[in-house]
Amino acid sequence: MSEQATENLITINVDGKDFEVPAGMNLIDAVKQYAGVEIPHYCYHSKLSVAGNCRMCLVEMGMPMRDRGTGEPILNESGSPKIGWMPKPAIACSTKTSPGLHIKTSSPMVSDCRNGVMEFLLVNHPLDCPICDQAGECRLQEFATDYGRGYSRYVEEKNVKPKRPRIGPRITLDDERCILCSRCVRFSEEITKDAVLGFVDRGSYSTLTCYPGKELDNNYSLNVVDLCPVGALTDNDFRFKMRVWFLKPVNSICTESSVGVNTQVWSREGKIYRITPRQNDQVNDTWMSDSGRRLYQSAESENRLKDHLFKGESFPRESVLEKTASLLKDKKVGIVGSGNLSLEEQYSLKSLTGLLDARTWLVPHVEEGDEFLISSDRTANTRGALLSGLIDDVPYEDIEKLTKALKAGDVETLLVVDEDIISAGVDAKLLGKVNVIYLGQNGNETSKIAKAVIPSLGIFEKSGCFVNQQFRLQKFLKAVPGPVGVTNSLETIKSLQDQLGGNSAGSSVGEIWEIMPTHVAELAGLTFESIPDDGVALVADRFTNLEFCEGKTLHYDGNLALTEAKS
Repeated sequence: MSEQATENLITINVDGKDFEVPAGMNLIDAVKQYAGVEIPHYCYHSKLSVAGNCRMCLVEMGMPMRDRGTGEPILNESGSPKIGWMPKPAIACSTKTSPGLHIKTSSPMVSDCRNGVMEFLLVNHPLDCPICDQAGECRLQEFATDYGRGYSRYVEEKNVKPKRPRIGPRITLDDERCILCSRCVRFSEEITKDAVLGFVDRGSYSTLTCYPGKELDNNYSLNVVDLCPVGALTDNDFRFKMRVWFLKPVNSICTESSVGVNTQVWSREGKIYRITPRQNDQVNDTWMSDSGRRLYQSAESENRLKDHLFKGESFPRESVLEKTASLLKDKKVGIVGSGNLSLEEQYSLKSLTGLLDARTWLVPHVEEGDEFLISSDRTANTRGALLSGLIDDVPYEDIEKLTKALKAGDVETLLVVDEDIISAGVDAKLLGKVNVIYLGQNGNETSKIAKAVIPSLGIFEKSGCFVNQQFRLQKFLKAVPGPVGVTNSLETIKSLQDQLGGNSAGSSVGEIWEIMPTHVAELAGLTFESIPDDGVALVADRFTNLEFCEGKTLHYDGNLALTEAKS
């Protein structure tokens, strides 16, 4: 806890016990974080404005009493402050912590209130739990177990509402399940600034809908599925695919751009079913793009490489590596790296360039960003390539430099790692004059003309680190196994170094981290295991003057991080 936060601590009383909490903190968050007590709620979300419409978070509140005339505290016979309790419960979501605040979260009055609110929420709610995608992570199910009666006193027929009204191309709405928490409405208004959702009709007939002529079709629409506390909003891609209690979540990082959005990859038996955002207030809050959620499909694409090829024929891995090493030995070698390789892979590739005295290029991927969670640098780890020493400058002109080297005959063998340099602008006729070696996950135009093709693992099949646009070091973990016979790039690079007679940096993430911090000053004192889930902000001021994207320059902000800002 920071020194400033410590100075602002106050004391509140929760269910008869005193706790020190930050002043002005939302009561729901403070009680959960510091007292370990969850106040049930539906409409409240820490990243959205307070609506106060579900009433599930009702608690008893009181404050120390003072004499109206003198202002002196009124004390009990024991000498303790006398608490003046409010006659009626109040909602915790719209209450900020203040000195001396007393609350009761489990009194008979509070329990009766929650039972009543829950009964009203379930009056018209359908019995869809056996077929609902939200089952297993549904707050309505959980709180109904804690505060529901277990039976219904409602004998009238339930209101019938639309089951599949269209609100967007990627989301299915079930209006009967909606509890009118308004989280989705507030997200559209406050976060994406695309206010297309609202409620119509009144009372128990209220329904969620889009404004006339509009749809929820922005690239962040699926965040409302994460926000929905019940099963009213579901992702069409995941709908009816798998029960969540069968899935294993693993922490990962989105490779869509240099923002480095924190994610969770959900899989079962080697198959990925969905990707959801993971909270990191330093990077992405709790959001991610819709397009980033679909990146797992690349692991199952039709052009996935699984065979080791040499001159178009399949050979055992060891044989292809031996033939590949012969193409690298005593040749003018060039290496094209990737900004989507892990930091460990880039460091290992750097050691190979030193052994071969090879020239190195990196393919730039620059597109227009959205000024939210997709930056104009569409790689996950260009900063890592700089940090590891794989490249010395931002690769804006690297394709032109590579083309000139090929025309001049300065390259006889070209190792291309996870990039399609033909699509990037290199003439295929020029590549036909050199020995092209391709190491990557998926096939492309470059792999088609390569003399040697070595398949590798994707991000979901390995562990490692990325360095995002703030120079924040973040790690990702292996979620699923790769195809049979396919190994990670670290092992491939080590095998090539062994055959070329050089010392490798290692064949695993752990081995790389035993060496890398001694050569990269910004990583000194770190280990892979010590990197926290929300990452580490690196002091990388030696890169402050490099222009990473057109019209943008990195500026040191004084907070141990670099941020991408318009120059």
